[in-house]
Amino acid sequence: MKEMKLCLLALAVFVSVQKIHAQTVDEIVNKYVDALGGKEKLASLKSVRMEGTLNVDGTEVSLTITKLSAIGQRNDILVMGTSGYQIFTPVAGWSFMPFLGQSAAEVMKDEEVKTGSSELDLQGNLFNYKEKGNQLELQGKVSAENVDCFKIKATLKSGRVVTYFIDSKTYFIVKSVVAQNVAGEEEVVNTYANYKATDGGYIFPFTHIIPRGEITFTKIETNVAVDEKIFSAN
Repeated sequence: MKEMKLCLLALAVFVSVQKIHAQTVDEIVNKYVDALGGKEKLASLKSVRMEGTLNVDGTEVSLTITKLSAIGQRNDILVMGTSGYQIFTPVAGWSFMPFLGQSAAEVMKDEEVKTGSSELDLQGNLFNYKEKGNQLELQGKVSAENVDCFKIKATLKSGRVVTYFIDSKTYFIVKSVVAQNVAGEEEVVNTYANYKATDGGYIFPFTHIIPRGEITFTKIETNVAVDEKIFSAN
């Protein structure tokens, strides 16, 4: 169960050179945005509901993730017939996981809330990054997950640092590395695959490999009605 807890918590230059890098970064980011449907399409994304399974050391967990842009995220978890949840808002978070021994909802630690609430930007850190106060640095081309990728270091307005590996052909993100300290993890590495379009025409990776587990989404719905009450501890 310790592995399960760690996995769920992971749910979860010089002026002249700067100018060259900024142009190159912008070209890459623009192609990344285009690959996901374009700027106007991404800007119209307000809510997401994702259903799938999380496999942790052979244990299959049913998972439903509901996100409302800038408001909240709720992860509903079903383990061997027992239900639990995680909730993140911009300022607070709660977890109720009876299969891990919790008898009531518990307030999350500040670092866990900070990590979870970062997912409330449905367009992602690279979209309109300058307006968001994020800084990007192109760190060259590398191989990641056996794919030729652009490596981009993003220093977010919050101070968090995320490194993205973007496929040089498809311009999809294939891996991200977040520098942080949650559940003893100094770095959280996520990989993404199986990009497909939803019925609404938005592009998502349907496979996420997270620390100690793999999520396979079977259904992703966009711009669904979401009651904000679900982002309060039951």
